[in-house]
Amino acid sequence: MKKTFKKIASQLHLWLGVSSGLVVFIVALTGSILVFEDELEPVIFPKFHVVEAPKDQPGLPLESLRAVVASAYPDLRIARIAIEPLADRTVIFGLVEGKKEKDIFSVAVNPYTAQITDARRENESFFHIVLQLHRYLCLEDTGKAITGIATIMFIVIMITGLVLWWPKRRQARQRLTIKWDAKFKRLNWDLHAVFGFFVLPFTFLIASTGLVWSYKWVNDMIYLTFDGRPQQKREAPSNIGLINASSTGTLAQVTAETNRLLPHPGRIQFTLPESDSLSITVSKVNENASVANVVDFLYFDRHDGHLIGKRLYDDESTGMKVRRLVFPIHTGSIWGWPTKVLALIVALITATLPVTGVIIWVGRRFKKEKKVVRKSSTSHTVANRTEEAIS
Repeated sequence: MKKTFKKIASQLHLWLGVSSGLVVFIVALTGSILVFEDELEPVIFPKFHVVEAPKDQPGLPLESLRAVVASAYPDLRIARIAIEPLADRTVIFGLVEGKKEKDIFSVAVNPYTAQITDARRENESFFHIVLQLHRYLCLEDTGKAITGIATIMFIVIMITGLVLWWPKRRQARQRLTIKWDAKFKRLNWDLHAVFGFFVLPFTFLIASTGLVWSYKWVNDMIYLTFDGRPQQKREAPSNIGLINASSTGTLAQVTAETNRLLPHPGRIQFTLPESDSLSITVSKVNENASVANVVDFLYFDRHDGHLIGKRLYDDESTGMKVRRLVFPIHTGSIWGWPTKVLALIVALITATLPVTGVIIWVGRRFKKEKKVVRKSSTSHTVANRTEEAIS
């Protein structure tokens, strides 16, 4: 019974690994690149993100920056504004054409001179393409289905791999150490089995959280488990101010009030809806929080800038808080640099597992074919000798 179970596990591990290996390799490798996206963006694209910050000089009013962008791109609508907490960062305006919210044209502006330093289409930016490759293999819905299935297969591969790895008492030390001076075949097996074992808990967690983006039912299950009800739809509340009220200085007023109500450091993002009947949504990341992805939301009247409502992280449901943890767990950003470095190492090792696994499979197939050839050759020789003896 035990041997039959291990044989089934071996076949599942083999054929699911061969079937999903390329996808797992691509997803793991692109995931390793995305781990330090926030840190690498200003380094790779300094013109877009970094400016020289003058000493003791405050930035220009946000309305002035907005006016410059609106004048430069009159055919586009400003839908988002992002303000980084660091003084040497640009203010980034997200522009759209009509209602095409997914096709963002980003414009970076120097907050001290109002000069447009750079612009790009987000769909064509490096990290966006890497993300599309990571989640959808750049194949949209088809790729989403492929990566979702491959992730489920990989979870089964990890479980069956643990079954196959599990050692007898005398083999425990061998299964936990790599024999670096061994021949290639043994070394490759050790790299696959030992590294696979040590990263398994982390890879299992990353793969499981990744299913949230592949399957809506996984996302819904989080809310049903912790809140007892599906995810509630969130929309910006309606404006209650006078439509003809003066909007001069509104953004500056909103920024000041946001920093007063939420004094912690963090990235601020304005979402400006197309409809005049909806309020401005302002989100601010809490960089002082014990975990990443803690965000508070404030809603302001777009005509006179007064506060309409709040949606603070502390008041969110348990389901929403758990859902917010999914992204930092998946990316390794949950506790900052230590977990990011760990996630990078895990992702790189995970990318090697399909490679070492295929090498093991090819080696075994070659060995079997060699045995068959030898048996065939031996049988042929015996037959010839028998014929000679008879004659």
